[in-house]
Amino acid sequence: MIFVFIDAKFKQFIRYIVVFKINIIYYICKSEMKEEKENIFTIFDDILQRKEKEEFLKQKSKVIWVTGLSGSGKTTIAKGVERYLHSHGILSQLLDGDNIRVGISNNLSFSADDRTENIRRIAEVSKLFLNCGIVTLNCFISPTIEVRKIAENIIGEENFIEVYIKASLETCENRDIKGLYKKARKGEIKDFTGISAPFEAPENPKIEINTSELSIDESVQKVLDYILPIIKNN
Repeated sequence: MIFVFIDAKFKQFIRYIVVFKINIIYYICKSEMKEEKENIFTIFDDILQRKEKEEFLKQKSKVIWVTGLSGSGKTTIAKGVERYLHSHGILSQLLDGDNIRVGISNNLSFSADDRTENIRRIAEVSKLFLNCGIVTLNCFISPTIEVRKIAENIIGEENFIEVYIKASLETCENRDIKGLYKKARKGEIKDFTGISAPFEAPENPKIEINTSELSIDESVQKVLDYILPIIKNN
């Protein structure tokens, strides 16, 4: 006979994942309800709170909001940060256009209104991860100060770490791994940030990284130097 042993910590972690999924379902239901005067889902008064989950995971949850032009290096740097955190036992989740646009925002276009709604949804999902004790790495152009402020207001100023990946338009066009700038220049992509739509650089980001000057490893380290003292639960 084969016995499978699951320790208490793993059971607790599974419980957190289930609760997180319940929160996602609740968010979707809530967003579709016309009347939101009263929360009828009383279970949420009894679920474990963020502090208890942070204590279990031995970390402090934050939302690292990485903004910059397409091709500036946002996701590349965030992946490096994610790998480091994982190797040091810090649970994190990376969100970017690839896993958001095919899922929760697959019904949205790239119009100004839909871009704002996309950021709102991302911020709400990030808040759920935050309340689950998880460090969230968000990589989105989020081109205006206003739209990033919407995200910050939802997530909470104390939980929102804005990282500006700075790279000149020329640098980003030269990289153009996906060929998006070339298509935008030909008019094949409308409202493309940096070409036919504006990008407003953050005024006071917590971290600013110029990828025209720093290597990927140097950029990752700069982010880690800032966030590790904040997210480590000593």
